[in-house]
Amino acid sequence: MTLTEQIIQLAKETGFEEAGALDPKTIVLREEVRAMCAEGKCNAYGRNWTCPPACGDLEHCREVVARYSEGVLFQTVGQLEDSLDYESMMEAGSTHKERVAAFADKLRQICPKALLLGAGGCRVCEKCSYPEPCRFPDKAFSSMEAYGMVVSDVCKDNQIPYYHGQNTIAYVGCCLLG
Repeated sequence: MTLTEQIIQLAKETGFEEAGALDPKTIVLREEVRAMCAEGKCNAYGRNWTCPPACGDLEHCREVVARYSEGVLFQTVGQLEDSLDYESMMEAGSTHKERVAAFADKLRQICPKALLLGAGGCRVCEKCSYPEPCRFPDKAFSSMEAYGMVVSDVCKDNQIPYYHGQNTIAYVGCCLLG
């Protein structure tokens, strides 16, 4: 079993509904995504170690991504009562964060140098210590968006569905290996 196959199996065992291979060469880091971060809609820009600008500029992120030769995408897919079911959206997001944390612990045992990217900003601490040193650097990780990725494009370019039908929501993360 290859490392990628092993990590896909681990992701599925952790509870992610979808998991599949990710070719890091398909990742495009976009300035437009970073510009959305800078607009401050989530109130994390310049306030969280795992978000821009603290996670590094796009050139730094490109250098980091270029170090890896393989990867895995994984998703939590939530069911909604309707397209405005905010409570179920938040519940699926919380489930995804819990799964990513459990996955991270197992992943580090197999591949300690893997790059793990989640969905949304880090929420390990109720309030990030930024700009003071991070209290839990071994538990904190950036999001795919913080690195400048259009998540739906990354999924499409790696044949992983992003849309799972009406009244669903997908939270996506990835890990880069090798």
